[in-house]
Amino acid sequence: MVDRKSFLQSGHKGSLVSAFLYFDMSFMIWVMLGPLAVLIAKDFNLDAAQKANLVALPALGGSILRLVLGYLTDRIGSKKTGILGMVLTVVPLIFGWQFANSLSDMYFVALMLGIAGASFAAALPLASRWYPPQYQGLALGIAGAGNSGTIFSTLFANRLAQHYGDWHVVFSLALIPLAIVFLIFLFMAKDSPNQPAPKTFADYGRVLSQKDTWLFCLFYMVTFGGFSGMAGYLTIFFNTQYKLGAVTAADFATICIIAGSFFRPVGGWLSDKLGGIRMLMVLYAVIGLMLAGVSTLPALGLTTALLFVGMMCMGAGNGAVFQLVPQRFPQEVGIITGIVGAAGGLGGYILPKILGNLKQSTGSFTPGFLILSAIALCCVVIISVAQREWKRKWIGAGGKVSQLAASAANLHSGGNMNPDATKA
Repeated sequence: MVDRKSFLQSGHKGSLVSAFLYFDMSFMIWVMLGPLAVLIAKDFNLDAAQKANLVALPALGGSILRLVLGYLTDRIGSKKTGILGMVLTVVPLIFGWQFANSLSDMYFVALMLGIAGASFAAALPLASRWYPPQYQGLALGIAGAGNSGTIFSTLFANRLAQHYGDWHVVFSLALIPLAIVFLIFLFMAKDSPNQPAPKTFADYGRVLSQKDTWLFCLFYMVTFGGFSGMAGYLTIFFNTQYKLGAVTAADFATICIIAGSFFRPVGGWLSDKLGGIRMLMVLYAVIGLMLAGVSTLPALGLTTALLFVGMMCMGAGNGAVFQLVPQRFPQEVGIITGIVGAAGGLGGYILPKILGNLKQSTGSFTPGFLILSAIALCCVVIISVAQREWKRKWIGAGGKVSQLAASAANLHSGGNMNPDATKA
Protein backbone atom coordinates (compact mmCIF):
# COMPACT_ATOMS: atom_id res chain seq x y z
CA MET A 1 0.00 0.00 0.00
CA VAL A 2 1.48 3.32 -1.08
CA ASP A 3 1.67 6.10 1.52
CA ARG A 4 0.40 9.03 -0.54
CA LYS A 5 1.81 11.66 1.79
CA SER A 6 5.21 10.01 1.82
CA PHE A 7 5.13 9.68 -1.97
CA LEU A 8 4.28 13.35 -2.49
CA GLN A 9 7.02 14.44 -0.11
CA SER A 10 9.68 12.15 -1.60
CA GLY A 11 9.87 13.73 -5.05
CA HIS A 12 9.05 16.88 -6.98
CA LYS A 13 5.34 17.36 -7.75
CA GLY A 14 5.91 20.06 -10.36
CA SER A 15 8.19 17.82 -12.38
CA LEU A 16 5.81 14.86 -12.12
CA VAL A 17 2.85 16.94 -13.32
CA SER A 18 4.97 18.48 -16.08
CA ALA A 19 6.16 15.07 -17.26
CA PHE A 20 2.58 13.77 -17.47
CA LEU A 21 1.28 16.83 -19.34
CA TYR A 22 4.22 16.84 -21.76
CA PHE A 23 3.76 13.14 -22.46
CA ASP A 24 -0.03 13.40 -22.81
CA MET A 25 0.04 16.39 -25.16
CA SER A 26 2.87 14.88 -27.21
CA PHE A 27 1.09 11.57 -27.74
CA MET A 28 -2.02 13.46 -28.83
CA ILE A 29 0.01 15.29 -31.50
CA TRP A 30 2.02 12.20 -32.45
CA VAL A 31 -0.99 10.17 -33.61
CA MET A 32 -3.20 12.97 -34.96
CA LEU A 33 -2.62 11.90 -38.57
CA GLY A 34 -4.34 8.59 -37.80
CA PRO A 35 -7.88 9.98 -37.65
CA LEU A 36 -7.15 12.87 -40.05
CA ALA A 37 -5.84 10.45 -42.70
CA VAL A 38 -9.40 9.67 -43.80
CA LEU A 39 -10.03 13.32 -44.65
CA ILE A 40 -6.55 13.91 -46.08
CA ALA A 41 -6.93 10.84 -48.30
CA LYS A 42 -10.03 12.34 -49.90
CA ASP A 43 -8.28 15.60 -50.72
CA PHE A 44 -5.19 13.93 -52.19
CA ASN A 45 -6.95 10.83 -53.59
CA LEU A 46 -4.64 8.43 -51.74
CA ASP A 47 -4.55 4.69 -52.29
CA ALA A 48 -4.27 2.14 -49.47
CA ALA A 49 -0.46 2.06 -49.51
CA GLN A 50 -0.17 5.86 -49.45
CA LYS A 51 -2.57 6.11 -46.51
CA ALA A 52 -0.49 3.52 -44.68
CA ASN A 53 2.69 5.50 -45.36
CA LEU A 54 1.10 8.65 -44.01
CA VAL A 55 0.18 7.15 -40.63
CA ALA A 56 3.33 5.01 -40.37
CA LEU A 57 5.91 7.79 -40.78
CA PRO A 58 5.26 9.44 -37.38
CA ALA A 59 6.12 6.12 -35.74
CA LEU A 60 9.33 5.85 -37.74
CA GLY A 61 10.27 9.41 -36.82
CA GLY A 62 9.51 8.73 -33.17
CA SER A 63 11.67 5.59 -33.20
CA ILE A 64 14.69 7.39 -34.66
CA LEU A 65 14.31 10.59 -32.65
CA ARG A 66 13.74 8.70 -29.41
CA LEU A 67 17.45 7.81 -29.51
CA VAL A 68 18.37 11.43 -30.25
CA LEU A 69 16.29 12.84 -27.38
CA GLY A 70 17.55 10.07 -25.11
CA TYR A 71 21.13 11.08 -25.89
CA LEU A 72 20.33 14.74 -25.23
CA THR A 73 18.59 13.88 -21.96
CA ASP A 74 21.80 12.25 -20.76
CA ARG A 75 23.89 15.24 -21.82
CA ILE A 76 21.84 18.38 -21.09
CA GLY A 77 19.08 17.09 -18.81
CA SER A 78 15.41 16.22 -19.15
CA LYS A 79 14.05 19.77 -18.83
CA LYS A 80 16.16 21.31 -21.59
CA THR A 81 15.51 18.31 -23.82
CA GLY A 82 11.77 18.57 -23.23
CA ILE A 83 11.77 22.29 -23.99
CA LEU A 84 13.71 21.66 -27.20
CA GLY A 85 11.31 18.85 -28.14
CA MET A 86 8.26 21.09 -27.75
CA VAL A 87 9.85 23.96 -29.68
CA LEU A 88 10.67 21.62 -32.56
CA THR A 89 7.16 20.13 -32.48
CA VAL A 90 5.91 23.55 -33.59
CA VAL A 91 7.57 22.99 -36.98
CA PRO A 92 5.33 20.18 -38.31
CA LEU A 93 2.23 21.81 -36.83
CA ILE A 94 2.82 25.13 -38.59
CA PHE A 95 3.86 23.37 -41.78
CA GLY A 96 0.74 21.18 -41.71
CA TRP A 97 -1.42 24.23 -41.08
CA GLN A 98 -0.01 26.62 -43.68
CA PHE A 99 2.06 24.77 -46.27
CA ALA A 100 0.94 21.13 -46.61
CA ASN A 101 -0.67 21.12 -50.04
CA SER A 102 0.65 17.87 -51.48
CA LEU A 103 1.33 14.30 -50.43
CA SER A 104 5.08 14.92 -50.23
CA ASP A 105 4.38 17.86 -47.91
CA MET A 106 2.31 15.59 -45.67
CA TYR A 107 5.03 12.95 -45.63
CA PHE A 108 7.40 15.61 -44.26
CA VAL A 109 4.84 16.60 -41.61
CA ALA A 110 4.29 12.96 -40.69
CA LEU A 111 7.99 12.24 -40.22
CA MET A 112 8.52 15.41 -38.19
CA LEU A 113 5.63 14.54 -35.89
CA GLY A 114 7.97 11.85 -34.62
CA ILE A 115 9.52 14.60 -32.46
CA ALA A 116 6.37 14.45 -30.34
CA GLY A 117 6.47 10.66 -30.30
CA ALA A 118 10.00 10.71 -28.91
CA SER A 119 8.84 12.73 -25.89
CA PHE A 120 9.02 9.84 -23.44
CA ALA A 121 12.82 9.91 -23.78
CA ALA A 122 12.71 13.16 -21.76
CA ALA A 123 9.39 12.94 -19.89
CA LEU A 124 9.96 9.64 -18.10
CA PRO A 125 13.48 10.43 -16.86
CA LEU A 126 12.25 13.81 -15.65
CA ALA A 127 9.80 12.03 -13.36
CA SER A 128 11.81 8.96 -12.42
CA ARG A 129 14.99 10.71 -11.32
CA TRP A 130 13.15 12.50 -8.51
CA TYR A 131 11.79 9.40 -6.76
CA PRO A 132 13.37 6.67 -4.63
CA PRO A 133 13.17 3.00 -5.72
CA GLN A 134 10.03 2.20 -3.73
CA TYR A 135 8.05 4.87 -5.62
CA GLN A 136 9.45 4.34 -9.11
CA GLY A 137 6.48 2.28 -10.26
CA LEU A 138 3.94 4.86 -9.12
CA ALA A 139 5.87 7.87 -10.44
CA LEU A 140 6.39 6.29 -13.84
CA GLY A 141 2.83 5.04 -13.89
CA ILE A 142 1.59 8.61 -13.47
CA ALA A 143 3.97 10.02 -16.07
CA GLY A 144 3.44 7.11 -18.45
CA ALA A 145 -0.33 7.51 -18.29
CA GLY A 146 0.24 10.27 -20.82
CA ASN A 147 -0.12 7.69 -23.60
CA SER A 148 -3.83 8.29 -23.08
CA GLY A 149 -3.31 11.44 -25.15
CA THR A 150 -3.98 9.28 -28.22
CA ILE A 151 -7.63 9.24 -27.18
CA PHE A 152 -7.95 13.02 -27.58
CA SER A 153 -6.83 12.81 -31.19
CA THR A 154 -9.29 10.13 -32.20
CA LEU A 155 -12.14 11.79 -30.33
CA PHE A 156 -11.67 15.38 -31.46
CA ALA A 157 -9.42 15.70 -34.55
CA ASN A 158 -12.06 14.81 -37.15
CA ARG A 159 -14.84 16.60 -35.28
CA LEU A 160 -12.81 19.81 -35.30
CA ALA A 161 -11.90 19.33 -38.97
CA GLN A 162 -15.55 18.93 -39.92
CA HIS A 163 -16.63 21.84 -37.73
CA TYR A 164 -14.17 24.23 -39.40
CA GLY A 165 -14.47 22.61 -42.82
CA ASP A 166 -10.70 22.14 -43.20
CA TRP A 167 -8.37 19.54 -41.69
CA HIS A 168 -5.44 21.99 -41.89
CA VAL A 169 -7.02 23.96 -39.03
CA VAL A 170 -6.54 21.04 -36.63
CA PHE A 171 -2.77 21.54 -36.82
CA SER A 172 -3.17 25.16 -35.76
CA LEU A 173 -5.51 24.23 -32.90
CA ALA A 174 -2.95 21.72 -31.62
CA LEU A 175 -0.60 24.66 -31.04
CA ILE A 176 -2.86 25.85 -28.20
CA PRO A 177 -2.37 22.88 -25.82
CA LEU A 178 1.27 22.75 -26.88
CA ALA A 179 1.77 26.38 -25.82
CA ILE A 180 -0.05 25.85 -22.51
CA VAL A 181 1.97 22.74 -21.64
CA PHE A 182 5.18 24.48 -22.72
CA LEU A 183 4.57 27.29 -20.20
CA ILE A 184 3.69 24.86 -17.42
CA PHE A 185 6.76 22.79 -18.21
CA LEU A 186 9.00 25.86 -18.35
CA PHE A 187 8.01 27.09 -14.88
CA MET A 188 7.20 23.85 -13.02
CA ALA A 189 9.66 21.24 -14.31
CA LYS A 190 13.02 20.91 -12.62
CA ASP A 191 15.87 18.47 -13.19
CA SER A 192 16.70 16.22 -10.26
CA PRO A 193 20.13 16.72 -8.68
CA ASN A 194 20.56 12.94 -9.00
CA GLN A 195 21.68 12.56 -12.62
CA PRO A 196 23.12 9.26 -13.87
CA ALA A 197 26.43 9.22 -15.71
CA PRO A 198 26.01 9.67 -19.49
CA LYS A 199 26.10 6.43 -21.48
CA THR A 200 28.86 5.81 -24.00
CA PHE A 201 28.66 4.15 -27.41
CA ALA A 202 30.67 1.28 -25.94
CA ASP A 203 27.93 0.76 -23.35
CA TYR A 204 25.34 0.47 -26.13
CA GLY A 205 27.61 -1.86 -28.09
CA ARG A 206 27.91 -4.29 -25.19
CA VAL A 207 24.13 -4.49 -24.80
CA LEU A 208 23.48 -4.80 -28.54
CA SER A 209 25.90 -7.74 -28.75
CA GLN A 210 23.60 -9.85 -26.58
CA LYS A 211 20.92 -12.06 -28.15
CA ASP A 212 18.31 -11.28 -25.51
CA THR A 213 18.43 -7.59 -26.43
CA TRP A 214 17.10 -8.43 -29.86
CA LEU A 215 14.47 -10.76 -28.44
CA PHE A 216 13.10 -8.04 -26.17
CA CYS A 217 13.14 -5.64 -29.13
CA LEU A 218 10.97 -8.12 -31.05
CA PHE A 219 8.59 -8.56 -28.12
CA TYR A 220 8.14 -4.80 -27.69
CA MET A 221 7.74 -4.28 -31.43
CA VAL A 222 4.70 -6.54 -31.23
CA THR A 223 3.16 -5.02 -28.08
CA PHE A 224 3.95 -1.30 -28.19
CA GLY A 225 4.36 -1.34 -31.96
CA GLY A 226 1.03 -3.10 -32.22
CA PHE A 227 -0.66 -0.56 -29.95
CA SER A 228 0.81 2.56 -31.56
CA GLY A 229 0.44 1.19 -35.08
CA MET A 230 -3.19 0.26 -34.52
CA ALA A 231 -3.85 3.61 -32.85
CA GLY A 232 -2.74 5.29 -36.05
CA TYR A 233 -4.33 2.90 -38.53
CA LEU A 234 -7.67 1.79 -37.09
CA THR A 235 -9.58 4.87 -38.27
CA ILE A 236 -8.50 4.06 -41.83
CA PHE A 237 -9.42 0.40 -41.35
CA PHE A 238 -12.92 1.12 -40.05
CA ASN A 239 -13.49 3.73 -42.74
CA THR A 240 -12.26 1.51 -45.59
CA GLN A 241 -13.66 -1.85 -44.52
CA TYR A 242 -16.98 -0.81 -42.98
CA LYS A 243 -17.60 2.46 -44.86
CA LEU A 244 -17.92 4.48 -41.67
CA GLY A 245 -17.67 8.27 -41.79
CA ALA A 246 -14.49 9.95 -40.59
CA VAL A 247 -15.87 10.83 -37.14
CA THR A 248 -17.61 7.49 -36.56
CA ALA A 249 -14.56 5.51 -37.69
CA ALA A 250 -12.38 7.48 -35.27
CA ASP A 251 -14.88 6.82 -32.45
CA PHE A 252 -14.64 3.06 -33.02
CA ALA A 253 -10.85 3.38 -33.04
CA THR A 254 -11.06 5.23 -29.71
CA ILE A 255 -12.89 2.32 -28.11
CA CYS A 256 -10.00 0.00 -28.97
CA ILE A 257 -7.30 2.52 -28.04
CA ILE A 258 -8.78 2.96 -24.56
CA ALA A 259 -8.18 -0.73 -23.89
CA GLY A 260 -4.51 -0.52 -24.82
CA SER A 261 -3.94 2.75 -22.97
CA PHE A 262 -5.21 1.68 -19.57
CA PHE A 263 -4.09 -1.95 -19.40
CA ARG A 264 -0.34 -1.34 -19.43
CA PRO A 265 -0.06 -1.07 -15.63
CA VAL A 266 -2.35 -4.08 -15.28
CA GLY A 267 0.09 -6.12 -17.35
CA GLY A 268 2.96 -5.13 -15.09
CA TRP A 269 0.98 -5.87 -11.94
CA LEU A 270 -0.17 -9.29 -13.18
CA SER A 271 3.38 -10.10 -14.27
CA ASP A 272 4.59 -9.42 -10.74
CA LYS A 273 1.94 -11.82 -9.45
CA LEU A 274 2.06 -14.55 -12.10
CA GLY A 275 5.47 -14.10 -13.72
CA GLY A 276 6.41 -12.09 -16.78
CA ILE A 277 7.23 -15.10 -18.94
CA ARG A 278 3.90 -16.79 -18.30
CA MET A 279 2.02 -13.53 -18.84
CA LEU A 280 3.72 -12.78 -22.14
CA MET A 281 3.03 -16.24 -23.51
CA VAL A 282 -0.65 -15.91 -22.68
CA LEU A 283 -0.87 -12.34 -24.01
CA TYR A 284 0.82 -13.11 -27.33
CA ALA A 285 -1.40 -16.16 -27.77
CA VAL A 286 -4.52 -14.07 -27.22
CA ILE A 287 -3.23 -11.30 -29.51
CA GLY A 288 -2.59 -13.88 -32.23
CA LEU A 289 -6.05 -15.39 -31.88
CA MET A 290 -7.79 -12.00 -31.86
CA LEU A 291 -5.99 -10.82 -34.98
CA ALA A 292 -6.71 -14.12 -36.70
CA GLY A 293 -10.38 -13.53 -35.90
CA VAL A 294 -10.21 -9.99 -37.31
CA SER A 295 -8.67 -11.41 -40.51
CA THR A 296 -12.01 -13.07 -41.31
CA LEU A 297 -13.47 -9.53 -41.45
CA PRO A 298 -16.63 -10.30 -39.48
CA ALA A 299 -19.44 -7.88 -38.65
CA LEU A 300 -18.46 -4.49 -37.24
CA GLY A 301 -19.47 -5.29 -33.66
CA LEU A 302 -17.47 -8.51 -33.51
CA THR A 303 -14.45 -6.90 -35.17
CA THR A 304 -14.50 -4.11 -32.59
CA ALA A 305 -14.71 -6.64 -29.74
CA LEU A 306 -11.79 -8.66 -31.14
CA LEU A 307 -9.66 -5.56 -31.59
CA PHE A 308 -10.59 -4.31 -28.11
CA VAL A 309 -9.35 -7.53 -26.52
CA GLY A 310 -6.31 -7.64 -28.79
CA MET A 311 -5.24 -4.09 -27.97
CA MET A 312 -5.96 -4.68 -24.30
CA CYS A 313 -3.43 -7.52 -24.44
CA MET A 314 -0.96 -5.34 -26.34
CA GLY A 315 -1.20 -2.71 -23.62
CA ALA A 316 -0.78 -5.32 -20.89
CA GLY A 317 2.10 -6.81 -22.88
CA ASN A 318 3.95 -3.48 -22.74
CA GLY A 319 3.91 -3.74 -18.97
CA ALA A 320 4.87 -7.41 -19.01
CA VAL A 321 7.89 -6.83 -21.26
CA PHE A 322 9.25 -4.19 -18.89
CA GLN A 323 8.63 -6.42 -15.92
CA LEU A 324 11.19 -8.81 -17.44
CA VAL A 325 13.69 -6.31 -18.87
CA PRO A 326 15.22 -5.20 -15.53
CA GLN A 327 15.43 -8.83 -14.42
CA ARG A 328 17.53 -9.76 -17.43
CA PHE A 329 19.54 -6.50 -17.54
CA PRO A 330 19.74 -5.29 -13.92
CA GLN A 331 22.88 -3.21 -14.52
CA GLU A 332 21.95 -1.84 -17.96
CA VAL A 333 18.32 -0.82 -17.45
CA GLY A 334 18.71 2.69 -18.84
CA ILE A 335 20.43 1.55 -22.04
CA ILE A 336 18.17 -1.41 -22.73
CA THR A 337 14.95 0.57 -22.24
CA GLY A 338 16.17 3.13 -24.76
CA ILE A 339 16.95 0.45 -27.34
CA VAL A 340 13.78 -1.55 -26.73
CA GLY A 341 11.68 1.64 -26.71
CA ALA A 342 13.05 2.62 -30.11
CA ALA A 343 12.25 -0.85 -31.43
CA GLY A 344 8.68 -0.44 -30.22
CA GLY A 345 8.35 2.73 -32.28
CA LEU A 346 9.72 0.89 -35.30
CA GLY A 347 6.99 -1.72 -34.83
CA GLY A 348 4.44 1.07 -35.01
CA TYR A 349 5.86 1.96 -38.43
CA ILE A 350 5.86 -1.61 -39.76
CA LEU A 351 2.28 -2.53 -38.79
CA PRO A 352 0.44 0.04 -40.96
CA LYS A 353 2.81 -0.75 -43.82
CA ILE A 354 1.88 -4.43 -43.66
CA LEU A 355 -1.86 -3.75 -43.55
CA GLY A 356 -1.86 -0.96 -46.13
CA ASN A 357 0.48 -2.48 -48.68
CA LEU A 358 -1.22 -5.88 -48.61
CA LYS A 359 -4.62 -4.20 -48.87
CA GLN A 360 -3.30 -2.37 -51.93
CA SER A 361 -1.87 -5.50 -53.58
CA THR A 362 -4.56 -8.05 -52.67
CA GLY A 363 -7.66 -5.90 -52.22
CA SER A 364 -8.28 -7.31 -48.74
CA PHE A 365 -7.15 -6.74 -45.16
CA THR A 366 -7.18 -10.50 -44.50
CA PRO A 367 -3.54 -11.27 -45.46
CA GLY A 368 -2.20 -8.40 -43.36
CA PHE A 369 -4.03 -9.43 -40.20
CA LEU A 370 -3.01 -13.06 -40.75
CA ILE A 371 0.66 -12.06 -40.93
CA LEU A 372 0.35 -9.96 -37.76
CA SER A 373 -1.37 -12.89 -36.06
CA ALA A 374 1.44 -15.23 -37.12
CA ILE A 375 4.10 -12.85 -35.75
CA ALA A 376 2.36 -12.75 -32.36
CA LEU A 377 2.06 -16.54 -32.24
CA CYS A 378 5.74 -16.88 -33.21
CA CYS A 379 6.56 -14.86 -30.10
CA VAL A 380 4.88 -17.56 -28.00
CA VAL A 381 7.17 -20.19 -29.54
CA ILE A 382 10.28 -18.01 -29.15
CA ILE A 383 9.57 -17.35 -25.46
CA SER A 384 8.86 -21.03 -24.78
CA VAL A 385 12.29 -21.90 -26.20
CA ALA A 386 14.21 -18.96 -24.72
CA GLN A 387 12.83 -19.39 -21.20
CA ARG A 388 14.80 -22.60 -20.72
CA GLU A 389 18.05 -20.67 -20.96
CA TRP A 390 16.61 -17.76 -18.98
CA LYS A 391 15.67 -20.02 -16.07
CA ARG A 392 19.19 -21.42 -15.96
CA LYS A 393 20.89 -18.02 -16.00
CA TRP A 394 18.72 -15.40 -14.30
CA ILE A 395 15.51 -17.06 -13.11
CA GLY A 396 15.60 -19.91 -10.64
CA ALA A 397 13.90 -23.23 -11.27
CA GLY A 398 11.12 -22.21 -8.92
CA GLY A 399 10.38 -19.12 -10.98
CA LYS A 400 12.05 -16.65 -8.60
CA VAL A 401 14.49 -14.10 -9.95
CA SER A 402 17.98 -13.80 -8.60
CA GLN A 403 18.55 -11.36 -5.74
CA LEU A 404 20.28 -8.90 -8.08
CA ALA A 405 17.51 -9.11 -10.67
CA ALA A 406 14.78 -8.86 -8.06
CA SER A 407 16.38 -5.72 -6.68
CA ALA A 408 16.35 -4.09 -10.10
CA ALA A 409 12.87 -5.34 -10.89
CA ASN A 410 11.68 -3.63 -7.73
CA LEU A 411 12.37 -0.34 -9.51
CA HIS A 412 9.78 -1.23 -12.11
CA SER A 413 6.79 -2.33 -10.09
CA GLY A 414 3.71 -2.02 -12.20
CA GLY A 415 5.61 -2.84 -15.38
CA ASN A 416 6.58 0.71 -16.22
CA MET A 417 9.75 1.83 -17.90
CA ASN A 418 12.45 3.44 -15.84
CA PRO A 419 15.03 4.72 -18.29
CA ASP A 420 17.30 5.86 -15.52
CA ALA A 421 17.39 3.18 -12.89
CA THR A 422 20.59 3.18 -10.96
CA LYS A 423 22.62 0.09 -10.21
CA ALA A 424 20.71 -2.58 -8.38
